[in-house]
Amino acid sequence: MGRGVGHVLTADELAGLALPVGDDGVVIGVDVRGRPAVLGIHHPVPYEIVLIGGLWTAQVLALRAVGTGTRVAVETGRPRLWTRLAQAADGGMELMTLHEVGKVPPLGATLGNPVLVVRDCGIRPPRGRVVSAPWQPVLTLLPYLSPVAPRLAEHAALVGVQRVSPQEAGIIGPLMGLPAQQTEALSTLAEDATVWCTRRARQLVRLVPTDGEAGLLGHASRLDASS
Repeated sequence: MGRGVGHVLTADELAGLALPVGDDGVVIGVDVRGRPAVLGIHHPVPYEIVLIGGLWTAQVLALRAVGTGTRVAVETGRPRLWTRLAQAADGGMELMTLHEVGKVPPLGATLGNPVLVVRDCGIRPPRGRVVSAPWQPVLTLLPYLSPVAPRLAEHAALVGVQRVSPQEAGIIGPLMGLPAQQTEALSTLAEDATVWCTRRARQLVRLVPTDGEAGLLGHASRLDASS
């Protein structure tokens, strides 16, 4: 994938870029008009999220989830890349915990004690011991389109897509019901851009880090550091 440039949508396209969001939740960035995009991730039913994108974005979202009072359990095969973030987020309260792949314990999520499970398990994540449940959404990170991505995306309530190759865009676009112009734009997205898609809507968002987030994680990067 080459370094992307920002994609500008026409005024007509903007009308189709609204996601149903609540007044509370995780701020996933700003929309094309500079307004905060807030995603309510906790629901009384299982809720699956797939992010085809970079580790940086997943980590910012995890950190912001902790900031809303949500516990975050990270299932990862590369704990070295999560350790500093977990230590910064914890504050001695185990708000973000790291677990080996396949070894996430029961988390006891409730309405008053929600949990976000982040699965950073490579391009072919195995079936998890802990799955999405009421008040326990699961976010699966895929660094790029893999053979299992279409199946995961098809069953997800929400899919985020960052910059992908034109070949990958040609697969993802039709899968998510994107028009041709928006499908082509997936290969030109900026480092900090994500297109969030549901079955009926989509929204282009820029994830602008706070000073604290940038100090901890650096600036936006679509490509992951070596594990």
